[in-house]
Amino acid sequence: MHGANRTTAIRKEEDNYRTSLSRWRLAGGTMKIRWLPALLVLAVVAVTIRLGFWQRDRAHQKEALQESIVRYEHAMPVDVGAQPVPLASIEFHRVRATGRFMPELAVFLDNRPYNDQPGFYVVMPFKLAGGGYVLVNRGWLPRNVADREAIEPFATPAGDIEVVGIARADASRAFELGEGGSAPHQKIRQNLDVAAYAKEIGLALQPFVIQQTSDDGDKLVRDWPAPTTGVERNYGYMFQWWGMAAAALGFGLYAARRAAKKPSGA
Repeated sequence: MHGANRTTAIRKEEDNYRTSLSRWRLAGGTMKIRWLPALLVLAVVAVTIRLGFWQRDRAHQKEALQESIVRYEHAMPVDVGAQPVPLASIEFHRVRATGRFMPELAVFLDNRPYNDQPGFYVVMPFKLAGGGYVLVNRGWLPRNVADREAIEPFATPAGDIEVVGIARADASRAFELGEGGSAPHQKIRQNLDVAAYAKEIGLALQPFVIQQTSDDGDKLVRDWPAPTTGVERNYGYMFQWWGMAAAALGFGLYAARRAAKKPSGA
């Protein structure tokens, strides 16, 4: 009796296996799990996983850059001379330059608030003692609240001085619609492109801006915001891509399970 029951159970399991297997076979020329949707799901999963890893790698690169920025800022300053220095080799490095300011060519970058107070960044060409020129972002100056076109008085050292600071790609960029606020030959502008300004004033400027940190008694504020690399965004995108991969895989498995449960004639 027990042998008969066991035989019946085995046959039942075999029937179940055959039934499950048949659902993966062609039924009237159609797969229960269709290959094209399955391949599309797998492609989406593969691509989103790869994009997640790419964002992770970008985050690691930016973390390494952030560590380098901190190391550069505490290193001995690099002397800036007449010889042009590529931006890629000096950006974020601590630099030192000797020469004199050219206040007649000063530019004031608008919409640079500090502690919720409106103001400007004072950007000025610096004539190097050994020849050549470099732009210096001297610091922050509060705006005249009564007249937005007026510039509050500030001191500019006369004669040769030494300026120490951080080499940056620009003097910071503010959001603007169009380019009217940064048009040439304006004292007050929204942004300042180094190469374009060099052509405007006819001087061979170094391809970077010195963000001044040394004090020369001019009363300008030099409480510079720390440079950010946006590594948090990369980690956020990484989790978004991997979440999309998990969602696509879950949807694919759910759809495959529903298709497998349909009767073969359905």
